[in-house]
Amino acid sequence: MFVVFRCTDCGRFLYQEGGVETRECPCGTRVEVSGAVAVAEAESHREARALVRALQEEEMGKAHFRRYG
Repeated sequence: MFVVFRCTDCGRFLYQEGGVETRECPCGTRVEVSGAVAVAEAESHREARALVRALQEEEMGKAHFRRYG
């Protein structure tokens, strides 16, 4: 099971396999997965990646994220 959540600093959508405690965002922030609000869940990494891409495109109008650096 994979969890889709947002970076607590920059707001980027991320995903991580369940059971992993932290995930580093490309902005450099280390996010506690257990403390983050889950936006969605996925059965595979491919499904999670597609969800992240769709959420980014919906919010930003494009799949990539340029709010940081």
